[in-house]
Amino acid sequence: MTRLAPDSEIVAPPRAMTRERMRWYVDAQATAVANDGRPRHGGPTIHDDDDYALAQGLPGIIADGMVSTNWILALMIDTFGAEAAQSGRLRTKYVRPVYEDDVLRSRLRITERVATEDGDRIRMDVFCEMQDGTPVTVGEAEVLVRDA
Repeated sequence: MTRLAPDSEIVAPPRAMTRERMRWYVDAQATAVANDGRPRHGGPTIHDDDDYALAQGLPGIIADGMVSTNWILALMIDTFGAEAAQSGRLRTKYVRPVYEDDVLRSRLRITERVATEDGDRIRMDVFCEMQDGTPVTVGEAEVLVRDA
């Protein structure tokens, strides 16, 4: 891995938010709640039902925020390897709804790199944003990169 210094940025390729991706999260939640080994279909929610979303004052269904959080975590794992999940931490906040067909990219900005006896502790600001840079998810993360 390249030695990332403060102010370094890592940007993932753009990804489209599809109706299918949005549906996966709704169904995953319903399946997890049932906890019986069978796939379940969730809904209606603002994440999968247009009529329900409209009734709640939205112009259409919106993505579950965990989609963008997971895209940020995937970029962390791509950048730092398994250490991102094993020794890292990630906190996000959803600041703008994501609609079907929005195109997003995840981004990490290194804010601090501190040498410790176990390796380098890297702190970063994290974002999932529209292609014009408008943030939809923001947060902070930290990972310990151990000496190889």
